[in-house]
Amino acid sequence: MKLFRNPEIKKSLLCFGALSLAVSVGAAFINILFGVYTLAVCMLFIGLYLLVMRRRYKRIAMLSESINKLLHGNNGISFESYTEGELGILQSELSKMTVRLREQQQRLQDDKIYLSDSIADISHQIRTPLTSINLIVSFLSEPDLSEEKRIELTHELFSLLSRIDWLITALLKISKLDAGTVQFKHESLSLSELIQKSVSPVLVPIELRGQELSVKADGAFIGDIAWTCEALGNIVKNCMEHTPEGGRIEIAASETALYSEIIVSDSGSGIDKDDLPHIFERFYKGKNSGDGSFGIGLALARMIVTAQNGTLKAENRQSGGAIFTIRFYKGTV
Repeated sequence: MKLFRNPEIKKSLLCFGALSLAVSVGAAFINILFGVYTLAVCMLFIGLYLLVMRRRYKRIAMLSESINKLLHGNNGISFESYTEGELGILQSELSKMTVRLREQQQRLQDDKIYLSDSIADISHQIRTPLTSINLIVSFLSEPDLSEEKRIELTHELFSLLSRIDWLITALLKISKLDAGTVQFKHESLSLSELIQKSVSPVLVPIELRGQELSVKADGAFIGDIAWTCEALGNIVKNCMEHTPEGGRIEIAASETALYSEIIVSDSGSGIDKDDLPHIFERFYKGKNSGDGSFGIGLALARMIVTAQNGTLKAENRQSGGAIFTIRFYKGTV
């Protein structure tokens, strides 16, 4: 029997056998029938012990087989039948381990799918301007190209290269946030100065579009200034791109005892109701997005805000246009 291969069982049988023999011999000195009866009782107890241990080790073997199946991908294993003594405790721990392994497996599977989709999206986003660049380079190589056309194509080439540079930079920032390697600083700055730093890269495009930028700010901000300027700048840029020429962009900022709030609104067409639930998803491009949109600006903005104990919400104004509300909380929410 496999049971007797266990050294603990062998030692137990030797001890029980020696004890039973000694007790039986002692009883036989008193009365021969009493000695026989004592020996029979001892043999019965040894037999019951072997029966219980055989049943116990059989259940342990079944448990071992269940674990082996689990390790080989069978997720339909149930440990509920193991409810006695130490096996019950072991069953409880194995159940916890099984749940955790299944959760980890699901997370890994989701991460693989997400990584695959992200690589496909990044490849698509980079391939599109690269295709245009190849065409422009082929045009520039023509000997009979006019100087005016050459300058026009050169400017377009620089524009496409700038788009690719911005995309790669944004993706690197997103990867740092995903990996959790960004150490956000706790710097203090007035909300007015923070907004000025954030909107400075888009002031010229706003002026060229004939749009009006209105800023009303009061209070202070505590957080990482550089990363927050990146987030706020992306939101203002999004509003600028979806606001018609001659439109208006408004930024209102204030501070309370609980949070610092920045509200950015525009007079554009607003956000389509089908796009609203997905507006902050990575690589998501709404119905009204332009050809130059990559669909990562708002996703990056939300990652930066939430990483600093903040919230970012997008809505449509009743009077028309979109409104983005940013709140940086001073405590845990």
